[in-house]
Amino acid sequence: MSLFDQAHTYPEIRSEITRLCAGFPGEYWRGLDRQQAYPQEFVQALTEAGYLAALIPEEYGGAGLPLTAAAAILEEIQRSGCNGGACHAQMYIMGALLRHGSDEQKQQYLPKIASGEMRLQAFGVTEPTSGTDTTSIRTFAKRDGDRYIVNGQKVWTSRAEHSDLMLLLARTQAKDQVAKRTDGLSVFIVDMKHALKNGMEIRPIRTMMNHATTEVYFDNVPVPAENLIGVEGKGFRYILSGMNAERILIAAECVGDAKWFIEKARNYAAERVVFGRPIGQNQGVQFPIAKAYAAMRAAELMVADAARRFDAGEDCGEQANMAKMLAAEASWAAAEACLQTHGGFGFAEEYDIERKFRETRLYQVAPISTNLILSYISEHVLDMPRSY
Repeated sequence: MSLFDQAHTYPEIRSEITRLCAGFPGEYWRGLDRQQAYPQEFVQALTEAGYLAALIPEEYGGAGLPLTAAAAILEEIQRSGCNGGACHAQMYIMGALLRHGSDEQKQQYLPKIASGEMRLQAFGVTEPTSGTDTTSIRTFAKRDGDRYIVNGQKVWTSRAEHSDLMLLLARTQAKDQVAKRTDGLSVFIVDMKHALKNGMEIRPIRTMMNHATTEVYFDNVPVPAENLIGVEGKGFRYILSGMNAERILIAAECVGDAKWFIEKARNYAAERVVFGRPIGQNQGVQFPIAKAYAAMRAAELMVADAARRFDAGEDCGEQANMAKMLAAEASWAAAEACLQTHGGFGFAEEYDIERKFRETRLYQVAPISTNLILSYISEHVLDMPRSY
């Protein structure tokens, strides 16, 4: 199968997602945006339709689909004008549990996640002092008999208020006591309701887009030792594959955003008449839209390549990073072209452009900055000296 064909698989899923999203038009999202409210009904609809359990094996009640299918789901959500950011984490952090969790952990959590009884939406990694320097996190989990005691702080932990479970990365051995800086990090499943009653505090952060993000504080929070995923101290490599999945799926969302912006701009350019002619007849309007389209199609192919490699179990760090960077740039270029095409109307809330404009801008920064991706490519792909 060619890369082009790979980028256009799962037509039935795409069609069903389009139909589901039609029930959540622009006015639904605008209402939530004004209140900075969580799209509970939208997430519930996706859950009931089984899409948030796409990657969970059938034996645990999921669909058992590959990452390429998850990418198709999220791309179509964005192309339909909705926002998958409310629930996308459940797909990309699932890998740590699926690949490294014990049989007991899988039996305990996966069927409940698949049915919607529990949500695994929160990913506690980033901290105020470390940013994307993950190996420098300070949140510490100290072993105390049959439990760990967690102290520290996480920031930009989106959906923490709307999740039953959190995947938490914490140090279990001090950084100055390990041979490699990636050692001594461990991954835990945190029961949010229990933790909230035992020292955990969640504080919402208001941002320029409605992303339900928070900072989370841990003050002697007990976590059962049985909630440790895999081997203590080896957690960094467990989340690496999850980070690749995250970048691929975010890239797919950006491709969907770009398609939404391009379609919106093309249609308006054909309909809007100024000086007796459609504005789309002017090359100054045509060319930015056409250029954004070309960038989107190129990014789409890179996303397909990265997802295919991930599903095949191949090393896909290079492709995942480039897919995320190129798709984020393509969606931003499409957003710029769309806003410029609409002129003043692009700033009007009712057109949804300003909302999507704000939402897609996030991905130049999160989940990883474009500059960090360029550093990765320089060092790990082009074999240039490490810059940090």
